[in-house]
Amino acid sequence: MKMHLCRITARGYELDSYGHVNNAVFLNYFEQARWELFQEKGLLEHLTARGLFLVVVEVNIRYQHEVKLGDEVEIMTTVRRDNPFILFEQKMKMCRTGRSLARARVKTVFVDEQRISHDIPDGVEQVFAC
Repeated sequence: MKMHLCRITARGYELDSYGHVNNAVFLNYFEQARWELFQEKGLLEHLTARGLFLVVVEVNIRYQHEVKLGDEVEIMTTVRRDNPFILFEQKMKMCRTGRSLARARVKTVFVDEQRISHDIPDGVEQVFAC
């Protein structure tokens, strides 16, 4: 799969008492990028129809630089398979300068409504060629 790009602008309510985006918000930015990726690939409807949900089971994040109010960031996401898991490798950079802000490795698994894990569904595997 080619790299997926997502842009987000830092909002005032995401700031902490130090005047920069709270570290926990970085997780939201990375998650938003994954949601957009799945939506753009048409996978949300596909998974819903099959009664499957993608859940995060592990996150490793490396913070490199702060983000301030109004900063526009770009998140680059690539996907790889580690059956039954899908691993998202994500990098965040400042749009204006290209400076690296954070990187994350997110491990996910598909579960059904009974919370039983499943292998990567065919439709997902084909879209990502993972």
